[in-house]
Amino acid sequence: MTVDLAAELTAARVLAIIRGTDTAAAIAAGTALLEEGVRVVEVALTTPDAVRAIEALRAVAPAGSLVGAGTVLTAADVERVAAAGAQFVVTPAVVESIPAAARRGLPVAAGALTPTEAYTALRMGASVVKLFPASVGGPAYLRAVRDPFPQIPFVAVGGVGLADVPGYFRAGAIAVGLGGPLVGDAASGGDLDALRARARTYLAAVREPAGS
Repeated sequence: MTVDLAAELTAARVLAIIRGTDTAAAIAAGTALLEEGVRVVEVALTTPDAVRAIEALRAVAPAGSLVGAGTVLTAADVERVAAAGAQFVVTPAVVESIPAAARRGLPVAAGALTPTEAYTALRMGASVVKLFPASVGGPAYLRAVRDPFPQIPFVAVGGVGLADVPGYFRAGAIAVGLGGPLVGDAASGGDLDALRARARTYLAAVREPAGS
């Protein structure tokens, strides 16, 4: 069954991005995030043996959670992650993997920064547009890009700190994507207890009303 990625991210509010230097640590970090209640987790293909990490996290993910692949650039990447059980893919840019995944019925969060890129990604089959790197323009830029494209579901990704979260939701983001600010060095062997604490803090922040 095809995942409605926009609806899932709207409900989850957080997309956790795991990008590390160690496969076992990446699996441990993803497992900790899922156990703390993060519902949508992406493993970047720049992580060593990311496909194995995706398979492992799919095996332990609670019902209602999603595990996907990030930094998916090519049609070949799409085939690899689909075989591993990835439930969605994420790209850093407008690339060939978008239509390749869409043809397979695999939802895509496509990276885009400009209005042209956002519209192009949607036309190529993206389910969601990942405004990346969001920190370049902040919430005000997201609001400006959304004005002509209110139908595009945007996720703000890239340098989103805890203090930035409310502003992005007020600007119309359906979710925020959190890599370094949330995961830190946990996916490379860092402190999992600290990761769990950050996860609880971010989850509490995204549950606050956008106008608060």
